[in-house]
Amino acid sequence: MSVQNLNTFDPFADEADVLGSTKDVGSQQNYIHIRIQQRNGRKTLTTLQGLPKEYDAKKLLKAFKKEFACNGTLVEDEEMGQVIQLQGDQRLKISNFLTEEGIPKATIKVHGF
Repeated sequence: MSVQNLNTFDPFADEADVLGSTKDVGSQQNYIHIRIQQRNGRKTLTTLQGLPKEYDAKKLLKAFKKEFACNGTLVEDEEMGQVIQLQGDQRLKISNFLTEEGIPKATIKVHGF
């Protein structure tokens, strides 16, 4: 009695490409994430991350603040890159704004309660 399936593939080898050619399984790199965070009481904070590099985050922040009549800031994060934070629940407004600017709706993920 011999085990034939271990001859072709060694799962414990260091150099084995376990995922094959799909190394981005489960990665969230191609999506724009719009999230809401609860602050204190009824106050909320909307965050936007994952913008493509061709969009200027400072100009978008200025347009968001003017369009939605809210305050906001640009935060630099090591893992997520540039994150736009806006006061209040602006998830649907941001989503509509980005789709009007030509970003496909399939690449926008809206999270929250």
